Amino acid sequence: MNAPLREPSFRESVDLMFNRAVRLMDLSPGLEEKIRVCNSTYTVRFGVRLRGAIHTFTGYRSVHSEHMEPVKGGIRYAMGVNQDEVEALAALMTYKCALVETPFGGSKGGLRIDPREWNDHELEQITRRFTFELVKRDLINPSQNVPAPDMGTGEREMAWMVDQYRRMNTTDINAAACVTGKPLNAGGIAGRVEATGRGVQYALREFFRHPDDVKRARLDGGLDGKRAIVQGLGNVGYHAAKFLSEEDGVKVVAVIERDGAVVNPDGIPIEFLKTHISATGGVKDFPRGTYVEDGAAVLEAECDILIPAAMESVINLGNADRVKAPLIIEAANGPITAGADDILRKRGTVIIPDLYANAGGVTVSYFEWVKNLSHIRFGRMQRRQEEAHHALLVSEMERILQSAGVKSGISERFKAEYVRGAGELELVRSGLDDTMRTAYQSMREVWHARKDVDDLRVAAYLVSIGRVAASYRSKGL
Repeated sequence: MNAPLREPSFRESVDLMFNRAVRLMDLSPGLEEKIRVCNSTYTVRFGVRLRGAIHTFTGYRSVHSEHMEPVKGGIRYAMGVNQDEVEALAALMTYKCALVETPFGGSKGGLRIDPREWNDHELEQITRRFTFELVKRDLINPSQNVPAPDMGTGEREMAWMVDQYRRMNTTDINAAACVTGKPLNAGGIAGRVEATGRGVQYALREFFRHPDDVKRARLDGGLDGKRAIVQGLGNVGYHAAKFLSEEDGVKVVAVIERDGAVVNPDGIPIEFLKTHISATGGVKDFPRGTYVEDGAAVLEAECDILIPAAMESVINLGNADRVKAPLIIEAANGPITAGADDILRKRGTVIIPDLYANAGGVTVSYFEWVKNLSHIRFGRMQRRQEEAHHALLVSEMERILQSAGVKSGISERFKAEYVRGAGELELVRSGLDDTMRTAYQSMREVWHARKDVDDLRVAAYLVSIGRVAASYRSKGL
């Protein structure tokens, strides 16, 4: 009797995918090992007096690679946080930063806590104490280690962290750069909240610009009219679904959440559903779709694009052979296990990998970090000069048309759009779009040029590991 196949852990999946790539590279065993392992992981256990008693919390901060500094990576609040998960996520951050060419090493942090069990004041006390423990070991520092939001955290927690850092480093002029993902009024940047979901949109747009790639996914045409299933309507899933449905004509036919799924073949109004989830805590009783209690089963429904945007390992050995989507884009970190990846690849499923697909967050975090170090808002110096320059050109064009007797001049709509200078949000979106296009093209070149590379994930790892290796070699390793 055959023994059942063992599902690799998230950490093992990352290592297995790393190993698939390095087998195709000419790296010395020593350099290969140096890139693969985490440099360090700090575990902290601290107490906070809450509700008349001392509660002890466990947190982690892992540094995977310091080939570039500072290292970068989010901090998540979840009961499932553990050392293996944090180290796997830190490794992904190294490869992700290298792929999109942000000058960071990889790091990740987490606190084993259910944020829903504590009120706002209690969460602030816990966050400030966790921050204190990390700051005093330089695990939060603008030049050494720069966290960001992740699952269970957001702008609010980043504002508490930067304030705590400032209290401990009163003369650090660059204190605002110690974390990213902050609110605008605390040194944040326009477009950061939407960044990861927006990056997923830009990744799909770039994929569909290449008919040969679309054909590999057994699809044709553009994004307009494609049917998508979104798993997880948190920050990433919500923004990806919203932008794809409102701007690209994608029909979101199902959304999977904690309490089940809602299905509507005609398309789900994402903003309406988000309001419903906020009010009720789930998708049940949503009036514009059919409720399905077994949400996981909807991952296996017919669609053109599957967007897992929540937890890791949701597509695994138990369901991979039933997943019908010809194209999967990993908006979450590690949603497909290594075993499931093998099954899907053999069936011809095209997977746009996580280290590329969800890199929008770290890309815009990089822009925020640069903004904090430069101490000036993007667009502040050039926006009005740009508007004046464009207005001068439009004025001269109108004068020429009038002198030539042309009655129908330039439309007011064109003038308004052309003359308007780019503000911070437009510049951030432009920089993110350029980053996602360039990174995809670097993966695509390897995917198409090498006969021993049959999927985008290995192509992405080859590009990333190659860049990390080159950085280490330049340091003399």
